[in-house]
Amino acid sequence: MAIDKVTLQILANHCRAAAENMAYTLYRTAHSTFVKETEDFTIQVLDAAGHTVGVPMDLGATWYPGLNYGKAIAMLEDYRPGDIAFTNDPYSGFLSTHVPDLHMWKPIFHDGKLVCFVSGHIHNTDMGGAVPASLSRALTEVHQEGIRFRPSFLYREGVLNQQLLDVMLLNVRKPEQNLGDLKAFVGALNTGERKLREMIARFGTETLVQGLSDLQDYAEHQAREILRSIPDGDYFFSDFADEDGPDGHPARLAVTLRIRGDAAELDFTGSDPQLTSSLNVPTGGNPRHTLMLVGVYYVLFSLNPNLMLNYGLTRPFTCILPEGTVVNPSFPAAVGMRSLTCARLRSLMFGVFGLAMPERMPAAPAGSSSIVNVMTHDDRTGEAMIAAINPVVGGGGGMPHGDGTDGSGADAAYLKNTPIEITEAEVPIRFRHYGLASGTGGAGRWRGGLATKMEFEAFTPNTRITARNRDRCRFRAWGILGGGPGAPSRMLLNPGQPHERVLNNVDTFNANPGDIVSITSPGGGGRGDPLEREPARVLRDVVCGYVTQDAAEADYGVVIRGEALDEVATEVLRAKRRSNAPLPHFGFGPEREAFERIWDKDAYGALTEILADLPVHWRHFVKRRLMETVTVERGGAAAVRAAWDQLFASLPQLRALAARRMAAE
Repeated sequence: MAIDKVTLQILANHCRAAAENMAYTLYRTAHSTFVKETEDFTIQVLDAAGHTVGVPMDLGATWYPGLNYGKAIAMLEDYRPGDIAFTNDPYSGFLSTHVPDLHMWKPIFHDGKLVCFVSGHIHNTDMGGAVPASLSRALTEVHQEGIRFRPSFLYREGVLNQQLLDVMLLNVRKPEQNLGDLKAFVGALNTGERKLREMIARFGTETLVQGLSDLQDYAEHQAREILRSIPDGDYFFSDFADEDGPDGHPARLAVTLRIRGDAAELDFTGSDPQLTSSLNVPTGGNPRHTLMLVGVYYVLFSLNPNLMLNYGLTRPFTCILPEGTVVNPSFPAAVGMRSLTCARLRSLMFGVFGLAMPERMPAAPAGSSSIVNVMTHDDRTGEAMIAAINPVVGGGGGMPHGDGTDGSGADAAYLKNTPIEITEAEVPIRFRHYGLASGTGGAGRWRGGLATKMEFEAFTPNTRITARNRDRCRFRAWGILGGGPGAPSRMLLNPGQPHERVLNNVDTFNANPGDIVSITSPGGGGRGDPLEREPARVLRDVVCGYVTQDAAEADYGVVIRGEALDEVATEVLRAKRRSNAPLPHFGFGPEREAFERIWDKDAYGALTEILADLPVHWRHFVKRRLMETVTVERGGAAAVRAAWDQLFASLPQLRALAARRMAAE
């Protein structure tokens, strides 16, 4: 029997409160900066099947409401009171999505019956592996990304498995940080258990279990109501990461959105083959994997801020994830930088829904949030140390009724800044600059959000720096409905000095005393015709340093003399620039436009067909060779097939594979 609406809302509030109590416990007691300051963690209340029902709204990553622990939970048997299970293996249950993410879950029993679980994850600063902080786009297989644990019991009836913990601590660079965060995490789960027991005492087991089910049904209903408001149709969009590997070609993500009434299919056919870099997203082909739907949650929540955030939101959606592609890689593909790809997946969702309902969607957010880790030595103690310092988050895209957020785009708004004083007290570096970057937001009726710029100086020799999620140095955050793209990202070592080095998407490097690292994130895309932006707004942008005076005239047609608006000159200039030609739906920027004159939709269609017929381990190689060969603009599918015929003829191994396949058929 369904629960009445009033009781259901009360249960929803209690679930959220329980999750927020857990999150607050973790936040207040964690040891590493990345958990206690940056807040890269999640907390969930799960039903007995492992579906997320309650999440906090104010602490940690709040974009995991569709997380499903079911497969990982089922890999263990005979749960008992006091158990705590954990995993960080991206290929076991497809729960953890890269090795530093340690997931744990604790069963809640009443009268011998399993009622529900409390769960969550923390991002460990380091889990061992080839590089400090365990993550780099240059890694080629998951074995290089740190020690992995299949779903296992860390606690059995309240007793710690010390041997298992010792194995973990032996393989990480700063075990005291991992241990401190782990203890805080266990405390958070115990807090959750207490809160759920209070709910059982108040509502009763049957009401609680039914309520957890009904809350998901209600979220599903809300999602379907939104889908009914979107015109039926097929919509295609693609977006790119700058590189598919070090010094490589662009990595393409593509989706066809099919809206039919209150259901939607997201077909990712046309996305790149799995990469030899670590940008792959491990989904196991799950048609409702939470990472594939992260951008969808943003879309739904922007259209209905009163959504119930739980697993029910995923039910109206079905994802098609071709095996052996960047969105469904085969073991042992590296997956550490899946967060970069997920940021591009969010832009992908904004773009495809921007075709289906352009009047309700923003421009692209920055799509890159550089998370910087430093491994060095503390001269006071002589000990090695590793620490996360401030994330460098880009600007949000221009919105339907306002400018994009500055320095806090949709991609990583949950990542909090660490006070500079704390970082400088704990890490031997000195900040030289940390603030908004002028002139980086895309032009539009609604301006794209400004990027962030951070500069710091190293104090000790051989300071190892990793700056993960570096991207958008080439392909910019796109504008929409006539809006322009945001400024690209950049990273420099010793800017303006004779030995300046352009790093851009290089994400691991060494710095020495006196070296200066400068990082500027991407700006968000603009929305709408820049000539429609009120001159007074443009004047304010110039006075505040958001837009340069030259850009005000060049991009917005606004003439400013000193700090005053020249209204007559502005009207004359804007009248001269206005045209009856339709505005472009997307403003991708010159870099992507040039690339797509060669690799348009037809060319990519031919490439996708060719790669789909190859074994997984051949696909990336063939893609790279064809991209090196096809350089003629507007050649389309014919140019790709001609290049493939030549490549096929030059590789006897492929011909032998084809012959064996034909013989088998």
